Amino acid sequence: MSTTEDRLAIIETCTRMAWHADQREWNRLGEVFADSVTLDYTSLNGGEPAVLTPPQIVKAWSSLFSAFDATQHLITNHLVTVDGATALCTASFQATHRRTNPFGSPLWTLGGTYRFDLTRTDGTWKIRAVVMTITWADGNKDLAGNG
Repeated sequence: MSTTEDRLAIIETCTRMAWHADQREWNRLGEVFADSVTLDYTSLNGGEPAVLTPPQIVKAWSSLFSAFDATQHLITNHLVTVDGATALCTASFQATHRRTNPFGSPLWTLGGTYRFDLTRTDGTWKIRAVVMTITWADGNKDLAGNG
């Protein structure tokens, strides 16, 4: 695989994480992850990063996303560095969450950066770590908890 092919495959893998989650394609979401994944959402939730398997991620995200009528995660401005069988992809994101809500705004939008650490396994790029860093938010952050 050429560097250009690797870069495109890495960007697509990172994009698929958001696409499959937003489309509720839970059977496909697990395909983008390595066998063990470190998820660091501490800039939003505090606490410590979690180490999960793809089935654990799918279970957690399907439960979380079920609170929303719709979500849209846009990932752009990808910067990719390939080093043999590992890669780093940083990107900007905007994530909008919608839920009909009689007690406030139906939208909650976050913006910031993702850092994806990937590994090539059997010729396929898989995400082995995600760090989400929130730089701004707008709307009703309590949407996931209302109801």
